[in-house]
Amino acid sequence: MRHRVAAVALAAIAVVVPPGLARADDAAAPPDLIERTEWAQWGDLKSLRVYPTAAGRAEAAQLRNRPVGEAAWRQVLESAPEADLPGMREQFLCHWQLAEFAHPGKVSWNLEPWRPEVDTASMIESGCNPGGTQEPF
Repeated sequence: MRHRVAAVALAAIAVVVPPGLARADDAAAPPDLIERTEWAQWGDLKSLRVYPTAAGRAEAAQLRNRPVGEAAWRQVLESAPEADLPGMREQFLCHWQLAEFAHPGKVSWNLEPWRPEVDTASMIESGCNPGGTQEPF
C-alpha cells in the first residue's frame, strides 16, 4: 500500500505546474488555507501542528496544486515564522500533496524540525515523516 501511495504521489509531483504557469483561478489572492498552527513538545522533541481550513483541504486534494501549496506554506510562516527551518517546508509540501489522499481529514499535519532533510522520493516513501515514525505525542 505504501509503495502504491508513493507511486501515485511521485506521479502527482511529476505533473506539478511550472513556476509562472499557475491555474487561471490562482490569479486572485488565495483563500485562508491554514486555520492555525501550534507547537507541541514531548521531551526535547518539537512538532508544529498545522490545521488546514476546509478550503485548504479541498485544495490539497487537487492534483497540480503546488502553487497553492506554496501559498499555504507562506500562511504557515505568517502564523509561525519560527517554522522557517531546514526540512520543514519540504515536510509541509509533502503533507500538502499526500495527506488528503493517504489520510483524508487528518486533524493536523505535523512538521518536525528534528527530522532529517531527504530527497523527494525518500520523503514520500517515509509518508512525509523521514527519520522515524510520527511523534509519540
